[in-house]
Amino acid sequence: MSQTRAYQSLGADLRSLRKARGLTLNALADSLGKSVGWVSQVERDLSRPSTDDLADFSRALQVPPELLTAQSDTVSDETGIIVRHNNRRAVGHRADGLTEELLSPDLTDDFEVIHSTFHPHSRLRVPCSRPTHELGFIISGRLNMEIDGKSYTLNIGDSFRIKGQSYRWANPYKEDCVVVWIISPPIYYNGNLS
Repeated sequence: MSQTRAYQSLGADLRSLRKARGLTLNALADSLGKSVGWVSQVERDLSRPSTDDLADFSRALQVPPELLTAQSDTVSDETGIIVRHNNRRAVGHRADGLTEELLSPDLTDDFEVIHSTFHPHSRLRVPCSRPTHELGFIISGRLNMEIDGKSYTLNIGDSFRIKGQSYRWANPYKEDCVVVWIISPPIYYNGNLS
């Protein structure tokens, strides 16, 4: 497999991030201090960005650096198809007590799948809402959810749906709670981190 093939998902991810932010190639190139041609080549996987370039992309596109650097390290026939446990990319704002990783192979779908670990005695203090449809499935532990002002305690095997409603979460328990989220449209690449 060629090195170019391994980076195909990175270029598509960068293009999706740029478009989600309503940026033109010119605007992104200006913010990076690079030429439009170079940015276009990176998006088409014809040029390989350096680690410093990826850090600049992450700042310009407002995503965690790990979202891009972890993807750039993937070199195999599985790129864009399989996500191995030890190769997940960190996403989200990494609030205290919450760790999130992308289970989706890249950022080009109409939805995303996120692996969230809510650590013991953590909570989202201020309710948030976002223009999405979301489904969460409890893999382990327990989680308290408040959706539209109504409180629920969720256990292993339970699932929940949020359709643009206000919500907040809390894990007042002694063990981690692991949740798999399906979110549409994707939020972790489009700047609506909540």
